[in-house]
Amino acid sequence: MTGPGSPAPIVPRVEAALLSVMGLGILLVLQWWSFPLYQIGLVVLVLATLLNIAVGNLPRDASARRSLVLIAGILLLVAAVFGIGIVLVPVLAELGQSAS
Repeated sequence: MTGPGSPAPIVPRVEAALLSVMGLGILLVLQWWSFPLYQIGLVVLVLATLLNIAVGNLPRDASARRSLVLIAGILLLVAAVFGIGIVLVPVLAELGQSAS
């Protein structure tokens, strides 16, 4: 709960900031006159989206310290899922070809 002397929850503010960053990334991707700006926009959009996955799963009233710990844990989980997928794709592709 937030009262007159307590700090405002950080999660809604971070979500709003990430949505703004994602909007900027989209604008940079949509522009057509500079390829380096397009590349920057793509990286910004991907990173903001991955962070938004983590922040969107936080409790709304989490403190800043707890939020950082949970974000790190969620990002590690997302990285593990991607890593497992990268490792499994060649194995599964080989299984599919040997079955034919």
